[in-house]
This record gives sequence, structure tokens and C-alpha cells, in this order.
Amino acid sequence: MKKKVLLTGVTGFLGGHLASALLAAGYEVVALKRKSSSLDRIQSIVSDIDLVDIEGLDFDRLFRDRGKIDAIIHTATCYGRNNESVSAIFTANTEFPLRLLDSGSRAEVGLFLNTDTILDKYLNLYALSKNQLLQWGKFFSKNKMIRFGNIRLEHFYGPDDEPTKFSAYVINSCVNNIIELKLTKGEQKRDFIYIDDVVSAYMILLEKMDGFSNSFVEFDVGTGHAVSIKEFVETAHRLTASKTHLNFGALPYREGEVMHSEADISSLESLGWHCCHNIETGLKQLIQKEGKKS
Repeated sequence: MKKKVLLTGVTGFLGGHLASALLAAGYEVVALKRKSSSLDRIQSIVSDIDLVDIEGLDFDRLFRDRGKIDAIIHTATCYGRNNESVSAIFTANTEFPLRLLDSGSRAEVGLFLNTDTILDKYLNLYALSKNQLLQWGKFFSKNKMIRFGNIRLEHFYGPDDEPTKFSAYVINSCVNNIIELKLTKGEQKRDFIYIDDVVSAYMILLEKMDGFSNSFVEFDVGTGHAVSIKEFVETAHRLTASKTHLNFGALPYREGEVMHSEADISSLESLGWHCCHNIETGLKQLIQKEGKKS
């Protein structure tokens, strides 16, 4: 009998890639979305997914109607990049998944796999709201209500990403040969991970979670190797043969800027996972795929 996964954020960058991988691996996928969400990213697989609109949704009834759901994978998020209100960010990142966590625990779902951030909880509203959900997850798992797996995800990139994200913005700027790209000095280091490696990490955690003795587990997902923003941008610039002028130092660092972020992937590797792309191979693959679409 096929295992059934409830997925949030299916129309997003990460959720869309995960949905394809889940279907390819033989899972049934029930996916939550907004009525207004574009289905462009999942057009090729939309007929294979049980799509459910969240507006007015009775979460308890959802679990009753869909039968046994083995796991919830939560990827939906609101970054606050479009000037959303505090309450809108809280609703998307804390209240909505908490309702799902609560109903899922009553329906005896075995696992809630949460997509978290590596950012300090007080850096911005997005990070704070994500941390609040984490605390609820710890409470539920401590009280044996559900198994909670927390994924601290580093900066991921790949085809069909949001154009407002840093990596996508840089690549699009280089491909389109804009006259000048204004940047910080680029000394801050990030652990850039290609989307295929992110998806393979989720898949192995989904497969292995039943074997963990603890109800709460946490994993970093990244390459395990941080590179500077400057190196990432210069690599994208070189691989696209861009004529764009890179103006490093034109912008100041943000207040509270994280200067070094690098995943500890030892726990993930102990499960048999390994990262297949560095920034050179990941960016080459991305540029090649984006080129085919255009």
C-alpha cells in the first residue's frame, strides 16, 4: 500500500520539486494551496496530486476524509518580502502550520517534517515566526503527540526559484546583462545548496524518521561548506559570460547581517545522504536548465 504525504507549499519552489520527487518515489500526495496560487510550477504533475484549497478548510475533517496520512511535510512560508503585516506573517508561518500540527497529531499522523531557517529568531519577523512554530513542535514531540523533524535549511537555489531571492536575482541580472549589479562587499559567507540536494535530504529523512528513538530530531541541510557571497556572484557572472558590472561595496550590510553560515551535515551524512553539487556544478546545471526554457 502506498504511503500518503500531506504537503504544504506545493506551488512554491521547494514544494513543487518535492511533489515531483514524492510522486516518482511512489507516494500519494495530498497538497494544500491557496485558491489564488499559480499552478505553473506543477503543471506537469497536477493531475497526479490531490489538491485541497485552504480557505475555510476544516483541518480535522481533512484528515478524516483523506484516510491515513503517514507524514506531513511543511514547506509553505511567508518571508515578508512584500511588506506583509505582522499578523499575516504570523498566520502563515506559525498559526497555519500549528493548526495542521494539532489536527495531524489527533489523526495520529506519524511525522511532521518542518522546514526551518538558520537565521537568529530576532533577526526579522520571518525568523521569529518560524522559531515560534519550532517551540510548538518541541512541545508536541516532548508530549509524544507526534514525531517532529526540524530541517534547518541553508540558502537553496535552482530552476523556477522566486525571482526576488538573492541567488535568482543575481543569475537573472547576469543573464540579462544589466548594466550594473549593486552589491555589498560580499564578505559574508553562505552555504549555498542546489535544490536537487535539498530534495534528496528530505526524501532520506522521510524514509529514515521511523528509526529514530527521539520524538524530536533536528538536521542542518546544506553542503557543509560556506563560500563568500562574492565568490558565488563571480562564479555566476563567469558561467553566464555576463557583461554586467559587479559593483561590490555599493550597498551597506544589513543591520544584524549574518557573516558566516555553514551547515553541520554530519548527522545527515550518517543516514547515507551526500551532497552532489558544489556552487560550480550547481550553477552550471541551473544556467543550462534556464537556458533551455528560454
